[in-house]
Amino acid sequence: MNLNEQLDFMLNFLIKEIEKPIDVPNDFKSKKELLRALMNIRPPKKISKEFLTIQNQFLQSQNEIVNETFKKGINLWQGDITTLKVDAIVNAANSSLLGCFIPLHNCIDNIIHTKAGIQLRLECKEIMDKQGCEEKVGLAKITTAYNLPSKYVIHTVGPAIPQNAKVTKKDSKLLSNCYKSCLELADFYNLKSIAFCCISTGVFNFPQDQAAKIAVETVKNTENNLKSIIFDVFTDNDYLIYKELLKDDL
Repeated sequence: MNLNEQLDFMLNFLIKEIEKPIDVPNDFKSKKELLRALMNIRPPKKISKEFLTIQNQFLQSQNEIVNETFKKGINLWQGDITTLKVDAIVNAANSSLLGCFIPLHNCIDNIIHTKAGIQLRLECKEIMDKQGCEEKVGLAKITTAYNLPSKYVIHTVGPAIPQNAKVTKKDSKLLSNCYKSCLELADFYNLKSIAFCCISTGVFNFPQDQAAKIAVETVKNTENNLKSIIFDVFTDNDYLIYKELLKDDL
């Protein structure tokens, strides 16, 4: 199968699965967006080996890989965290730990689950079923990264700040715990590199400057055996904030 045929196969499979007629667009880009939307809304359940084989081939052909060489210690990098070939990337998850179900939502949780493949949601469900309750803020879980260039994804739930509310000491402590929990998991699994996203600063509304200060202070003050720790930022503003905080470390 070529890429277009793989895409058509997956779309037809997922549309048939939901038993609802959907008009499939003709152009490749629109088809990819429809595939992402269908993956986003699909509940965590098993699927055929044929689908997974084709999905994996397709995603691996589409996912970008950045072979960045990171120095020992703390690094700052701007770009898409899903492109990094490191031992683990950190996902800013929600308490269900099942990923974002909003079609085409631009949060990191949605993007990571989309590019990893539908297996990721199923593994998260198995973890949550075993746990028997929602994930608490400040804790973390580790999964395989599937079709991402990283080996693992570490999912952590950060504190959400209500609109126009001030950050409390509890909020700050919980955010710090997110970074500690991720570092502890990385050590437990003998990982050598980890890339952190800006936890809680997106839809969870934690102020960027305060979140960055907590992130840097926590990482610097938490003993670990990692070779490289990467603060991955996406916006220019976040880059400037972290660059100033890390001016003695870069």
